[in-house]
Amino acid sequence: MKSRTEKPSFHTKRPLQRRSINRVFTLIYSVAILALLYHHATTLTTTTTYLSFFTTLSMLISDIILAFMWLNSQAFRFNPVVVEPFPDTLQQVLKAPENYPALDVFICTADPAKEPPMMVAATALSVMAYDYPTENLSVYVSDDGGSELTLFALTEAAEFGKVWLPFCKENRILERCPESFFRSTLATTTNNTHTHKIKGMYENLKTRIEDRCIMSSQAAKDFGEGATNDFTIQEDHPAVIQVISETKDVRGCSMPNLIYVSRQKSLTSPHNFKAGALNVLLRVSSIMTNAPIVLTLDCDMISNDPSTPQQMLCFFMDSSVKSNLGYVQFPVRFNGVNKADIYGSEFKRMYHINPMGLNGLSGPDYFGTGTFFNRQVFFGGPSSSKNTELEYVVKKPINNHAILESAHNMASCDYENQSDWGLKKGFRYGSLVEDYYTGYQLHCQGWKSIFCNPKRASFLSEMPISLHEMITQTKRWSVGLLEVSFSKYSPLTFGTKSLGPLMAHCYSYYAFGPSWSIPILFYAFLPQISMLHNISIFPKVSDPWFLLYMFLFVGAYGQDLLEFILEQGTTLRWWSDQRMWLVRGLSSDLFGTLEYISNRLGIASRGFNVTTKVNDNEQRTQYDNGKFQFGVVSPVFMPFSTAAIVNLIAVFGGFLQLLRGTILLDEFLGQIIISSFGMVNSWPVYEAMFFRTDKGRMPTKITIFSVILAWLLISLMTKM
Repeated sequence: MKSRTEKPSFHTKRPLQRRSINRVFTLIYSVAILALLYHHATTLTTTTTYLSFFTTLSMLISDIILAFMWLNSQAFRFNPVVVEPFPDTLQQVLKAPENYPALDVFICTADPAKEPPMMVAATALSVMAYDYPTENLSVYVSDDGGSELTLFALTEAAEFGKVWLPFCKENRILERCPESFFRSTLATTTNNTHTHKIKGMYENLKTRIEDRCIMSSQAAKDFGEGATNDFTIQEDHPAVIQVISETKDVRGCSMPNLIYVSRQKSLTSPHNFKAGALNVLLRVSSIMTNAPIVLTLDCDMISNDPSTPQQMLCFFMDSSVKSNLGYVQFPVRFNGVNKADIYGSEFKRMYHINPMGLNGLSGPDYFGTGTFFNRQVFFGGPSSSKNTELEYVVKKPINNHAILESAHNMASCDYENQSDWGLKKGFRYGSLVEDYYTGYQLHCQGWKSIFCNPKRASFLSEMPISLHEMITQTKRWSVGLLEVSFSKYSPLTFGTKSLGPLMAHCYSYYAFGPSWSIPILFYAFLPQISMLHNISIFPKVSDPWFLLYMFLFVGAYGQDLLEFILEQGTTLRWWSDQRMWLVRGLSSDLFGTLEYISNRLGIASRGFNVTTKVNDNEQRTQYDNGKFQFGVVSPVFMPFSTAAIVNLIAVFGGFLQLLRGTILLDEFLGQIIISSFGMVNSWPVYEAMFFRTDKGRMPTKITIFSVILAWLLISLMTKM
């Protein structure tokens, strides 16, 4: 018998046992949905008044949309899979540092006023300190704001890095971001003199950068709006590419390359937002280092585990999957989330639960950050011939004059004219959610992806602590998703042909996510107002159809809660998550849909609002105490504030009617349950309206207008 040499195992895949239960539940629940739609249809044909016809039709439309979205969600539950990498095996195979493939890291920033330069510098330092051969590691920072402040911060950070990088590796520190380390228990309890010295150097670094920012901000105020200053987002400037770090550290060891890139911008040329910036980094890096693997990061997403690249390589080095493996996606986790996660910032379903379901199909969608790419994915499908740009071998130093001249040319506005960039090459244009759209297009080309979720968070990000910022961010997502939904690449049509029905349903779940606003809007107002006018729209408790409604409600929420808990969630955070789903349905989803329609009609133009990462101390305190932060007068607060008032009136009005005997509990229990559910979910709104006096309270104007609008809606049904 011949001996066989077994191939080393770099990772394992484990299907979750609950998939069988999921499939049975899907079948049962689908039958229940069909029965509900049949009930609506038969009721619609027997209506005798205009009001009852409108009410029944509204509920039918709402439940069709809910059924469609629920069906999409079941694709994630069909075959959930967990993967586990084996970095120890990788080290045994690669052995020497020169055997590790080169890695280019892309960090994007756009506005120094909303994304502090110190934060950008800390992110760069955290990945420069990876446990990875420094000769094979390059970090590129794209500054779309063209700010001297960001360049100054990176230059100062690179100098500090000469001390910080060897300190981390010699002491085997896990928190390679200086800010995270010096706030950790290890740093605060140690009496090591060297540690205190490094901390002092870091504090001096922060002081220099923050003082420079304050001086620049003050200069802008002194000279007025017309002045140009470092805090201005420059929309018309030449390309700037500067090699900041290519030297040795204090131990005489090589440091990773750190390159600053600010692409050319012109008021007459489209710049395609973040996707355009990433494509410039792709081209510039291809002429300077051309690493076969690319990591994309947001400027606030620090490395939390220096061994992350080794975990990633467990997939890219595995011959059984690497031929069509496009990217490895790590989860997005957040720093400083309060106990209840009041804004649902974890997005546990999007960033943790659904990706496991996609692991059993073609793989997760692209999150926009924390993603390691095979560079080849940006130049064609897995079966495409090798692109000459991929085969280019860098032979000259990255600061060579000819190299820098070519890089500047690639960062110019005109370089992409009449080319395939953004269409068939690079990160895709055409949607404000370039991450979702790019991942979708790559999957359609035949690439696969893998979701790797290690126990220790690979990355940690910042999240908005203001409700208005959260809504603004998710509104932009809604606009971008609708741009894909109603394009020629819609997941329902193009996606089904290219990906098959299951993956198409998964992508449709996100693409048509803004449509949640329609059923949420109806359910937030219609049952409540109808009850106040003694109109029953649900079956009686004694009617068997009532049990169907209860099964559908409890079944959907119960399944969601169970999955949330199984993924290390808490009941408190799940409650916040479902509440924010309702809030987004009446704010970002609704206004995102309206903005998309206005864009299509030419009434407004597309825009990309950068989410602020600057934390106000009072806001942070209120957030940590679990208080919603409103504070600003914004129309996005109006729909859910009005819904809160209507539900409050409906609950008290309904109980008064029960006491008076004008309505019967048997007929109106369903509407009382929904109104009570809405009222309980609205407690943070009532608190902000009536019980708080701090800056984060609901603006008085919003409260007044919400009460007036609620009264008008209730009165309107009287006239129908």
